[in-house]
Amino acid sequence: MPLQMNREVFITCAVTGSGNTQDRSPYVPRSPEQIANSAIDAAKAGAAIVHCHVRDPETGAPSRDLALYREVTERIRDSEVDVVLNLTAGMGGDIVFGGVESPFPTITGTDMVGATERVAHVAECLPEICTLDCGTMNFAEADYVMTNTPGMLTAMGTMMTKLGVKAEIEAFDTGHLWYAKQLVKDGVLEKGALVQLCMGVPWGAPDDLNTFMAMVNNVPDDWTFSAFGLGRSQMPYVAASVLAGGNVRVGLEDNLMLDKGVLATNAQLVERAATIIANLGARVITPAEVRAKLGLTKRAPVAK
Repeated sequence: MPLQMNREVFITCAVTGSGNTQDRSPYVPRSPEQIANSAIDAAKAGAAIVHCHVRDPETGAPSRDLALYREVTERIRDSEVDVVLNLTAGMGGDIVFGGVESPFPTITGTDMVGATERVAHVAECLPEICTLDCGTMNFAEADYVMTNTPGMLTAMGTMMTKLGVKAEIEAFDTGHLWYAKQLVKDGVLEKGALVQLCMGVPWGAPDDLNTFMAMVNNVPDDWTFSAFGLGRSQMPYVAASVLAGGNVRVGLEDNLMLDKGVLATNAQLVERAATIIANLGARVITPAEVRAKLGLTKRAPVAK
């Protein structure tokens, strides 16, 4: 099939994530102030969307603390920098089994809660976008499973739609994309969905271009897609996604390095992505243009 390059591209910056990267780079933000400041810097560099997790400010461990989400949200919205806020809803579905011979009881790292609790910070902060990981998946760790059952996804997706928050479907494999289309068909998610193609996350879709194009070719024509690769694949996937007709995601959640041996900031990764996009002959679009494209409504600062 001929290339249908996207010439109006938005950049998402995934600011901190929930992986154990907090001690691998001093630029991975931990506190709400650090996360918000890094998100604001990324927006100044050209990111139209910032995708935020929160962490324990002392340890850097991933957190679901509503107060932390609220502080990040307030700091970003109170700033003079316009950006679309995208909060994760991926926490609360983690199972770490006790081992291959004695899987139960589960062990430290397990964090399983109900749909309402998983979406509580979304209801509290009302971001314009929040993520919905559309499937259960083995990750690189031996006994860890990211758990998102069809029932859980239906419940969470229904809550997001009722809240007026657009779900960013995260598809880590082809079956996740298949089920996402079912959620739209069932009316759980609205038509014209937004999807993030997550490439190279063990053990999901590998980051080869044949698999990537298989994913792209299964995105409905009326959907908007973005994509990312991990580590050294991050910047090649900026080019690949634009050439395939999509948008891009970069940031410290997915990659810590600017060049070999050179640790990056979020703003530097966004600047590098913006340069690639421009060199391809495309244009980086603004938060206002993203809102118009995706049908989003800008939120006022959270009432104090």
